[in-house]
Amino acid sequence: MPNITISSTVRSYPRLPFNDMKNIIAGKKYQLSLVFVGATRARKLNSDTRGKTYVPNVLSFPLSDTAGEIYITPAIAKSEARKFNLTYQGYVGYLFIHGLLHLKGFDHGPKMEKLEQTYLKKFQLT
Repeated sequence: MPNITISSTVRSYPRLPFNDMKNIIAGKKYQLSLVFVGATRARKLNSDTRGKTYVPNVLSFPLSDTAGEIYITPAIAKSEARKFNLTYQGYVGYLFIHGLLHLKGFDHGPKMEKLEQTYLKKFQLT
């Protein structure tokens, strides 16, 4: 039984092996809520939780050591993907990986970047 709930307030988002990715990066017992949101909701979440006024590409919120939430804004992912030499689908996968690593306690830096690249290759997103 998957320990991931995927919901969306937008029309479409890429279909990726999110449960498999979650299991490998965060563990099979990790409870995750993945939500695809529009720009307005993403901006409000960012403002309410972080005091930031821009529309984020991804937000992650740990709920406990074994549970968390990730919010991805597909419209932002679509506009940013080319800057990172990734397809839209690949970039959404990258954002998901990035969010999972934050939930596992990683901060931005060389170790996190190396893990992101490892997982991008493992899940054939490059």
